[in-house]
Amino acid sequence: MKRERALQVVLVLVGLFYCFCGYILFDDLWHARWLSGHSDVMPMFLSINTALGVCLLVAVKQPAKHRLMIACGAWVSLAHGFTMTIMSAQAVAHGMHRKDSPQDIVIFVAIGVTLLALLPAKQASPAGGARMNCFGATTWEALR
Repeated sequence: MKRERALQVVLVLVGLFYCFCGYILFDDLWHARWLSGHSDVMPMFLSINTALGVCLLVAVKQPAKHRLMIACGAWVSLAHGFTMTIMSAQAVAHGMHRKDSPQDIVIFVAIGVTLLALLPAKQASPAGGARMNCFGATTWEALR
């Protein structure tokens, strides 16, 4: 029970963190800031993180039912952290420095590792191979 509660707290914090990307996205688009820096990747990245944040907030109430979404959030965060690690290493190799490194790497890897560590156990499927529909009834019950 403590593990599920810890997961719910982490989902709220990470979900709000990613939803905050929506504010940054709106501000960038409203003021066309992405044009001045020729950074057309940033708005796309922010829009994906915003959507992920909403999905993680939806998963707070019943984390076990949203296991795949939580795992997706974890792997997306880890992929982002590893990508930033490679970019930072390449920047150093070329005598440059990324302005957000290493803070962004640590944050996203910590999010990914925490979500994976608290990921709910896989639920057993109902007996007889029957599947659950969106209303919680097995397909056999729904056919009667």
